[in-house]
Amino acid sequence: MKNNIRVERAILRLTQQELAQRIGVTRQTINAIETGKYVPSTVLALKMAAVFGKSVNEVFQLEEGD
Repeated sequence: MKNNIRVERAILRLTQQELAQRIGVTRQTINAIETGKYVPSTVLALKMAAVFGKSVNEVFQLEEGD
């Protein structure tokens, strides 16, 4: 699964820590999601998308084989 979290954070000028605090997770969780090491739950994906003002599909994209 690909994601645009790093780009969306940059647009809003949010650090990983600031995003983590807004959605109630650790900075390490944000880092793991950004690097593709962790796939977020539906609730977490919805929270992230809401922070960015985007749909989940605009933030996360399935890759071939997912």
